[in-house]
Amino acid sequence: MNDWPGGTSRPSESEGGGGWPDDNRSNGGNRYGRGSAGAQPESARVMRQVRRGPAAPAPGQDAPPYGGGVPRQPSYVDGQGYDNGYDNGYNTGQVYGNPNGPGGPQGPGGGGAYPQRPAPNWRRRIKWTAITLVTALVVVSVGTYFWADSKLHRDVDLSKVIDRPETGEGTNYLIVGSDSRAGLTSEDKKKLHTGSAEGKRTDSMMILHTGSNGSTLLSLPRDSDVVIPTFKGSESGKTYPASSQHVKLNAAYAKDGPTLLVRTIEAKTGLHIDHYVEIGFAGFAGIVDAVGGVEMNLDQGFKDKYSGADFKAGKQTLNGEQALAFVRTRHAFAASDLQRTKNQQKFLAALAHQVATPSTVLNPFKLYPTMGAGLDSLVVDKDMSLWDLADMFWAMKGVTGGDGKSMNMPISGSSGGNLVWDEAKMKTLVNELKNDQTVTVSGN
Repeated sequence: MNDWPGGTSRPSESEGGGGWPDDNRSNGGNRYGRGSAGAQPESARVMRQVRRGPAAPAPGQDAPPYGGGVPRQPSYVDGQGYDNGYDNGYNTGQVYGNPNGPGGPQGPGGGGAYPQRPAPNWRRRIKWTAITLVTALVVVSVGTYFWADSKLHRDVDLSKVIDRPETGEGTNYLIVGSDSRAGLTSEDKKKLHTGSAEGKRTDSMMILHTGSNGSTLLSLPRDSDVVIPTFKGSESGKTYPASSQHVKLNAAYAKDGPTLLVRTIEAKTGLHIDHYVEIGFAGFAGIVDAVGGVEMNLDQGFKDKYSGADFKAGKQTLNGEQALAFVRTRHAFAASDLQRTKNQQKFLAALAHQVATPSTVLNPFKLYPTMGAGLDSLVVDKDMSLWDLADMFWAMKGVTGGDGKSMNMPISGSSGGNLVWDEAKMKTLVNELKNDQTVTVSGN
């Protein structure tokens, strides 16, 4: 027989108390506490208390004063915890080592309040954000400047040009498009219809004047009639006497390169050339492709088997190959070289406008390839800086926006297949450019 707390015995079934029937014990009858689903709970039982304090009294010693052999129950004292000697197994809520935990000085039940998070200092944040952005912009700008400056080919020494006219107001750039095939493969030459001739010649020559009264883009036809003046050889350093033979202007470039071309133009016009810029076939086509093509609106269609041109009238976007064919074509026009110079001016103006659009300037994936293609292919004078190059570019763009004028050199006739300049108009034009005045002369 099992002893119940207080020294009583477990009631038997025969006593009619709260005992369990034998059948329920044997077949798992319904009863609470053993998976029972019965409606009546089993009789209450008193669970043995686990004393975690001093050991229970040994046999023969007095039982606790509360009788029945039941240990004294723990009591909650002043809301602060249990009596010494007993542990009911529940934590008091104190989290040691965490002052902000429950029961801590800053947690629930603690004496303190939660710390206030300081408000963000927006002025300070904006200040440091602005400093960071400005610093990044300066670093990128400086890096881009030195990268671009390193790509310029400063191969032309204008100090070798002799008997130069006085410098006037404003700045004069001589812009030359050469038929240089440097960097072109045999496949490129065939594709671009450039041929394989040795050496270099000029397909286009322009003077761009920049100043306080707008910009003027003046084309010099390559067939212009000139004589080669006295000059110093760019390689030999020897002085060669003037020739009495009349030749086309592009013959000066073929004879001794950029310095003789500058010398011939200055002798013919009396206008001082400040800077020299040259671009070849490959560079020209590369710039157009890098910028994503140039949109043109052609008044009439034309074909030319020599340049590979095949255009229809109307609005269209020219890629590098088509653009090169467009600016080189002259056999398709009755005016020949004069019409070609007009087309060159029209295209360069459209190209400058395209390069300066936000879609190119603000897109590094287009801007840097365009700059790289242009700078890699440019040949300039030794005194040319990036600021000068930027001035030239914006001035050319200004011509398209109406802030300037584009024209051909005035022509009075031809002689032996050469175009003869109108001397009176030329002198007036040069005088206006020298003094940075508004140009009043009209060209062909």
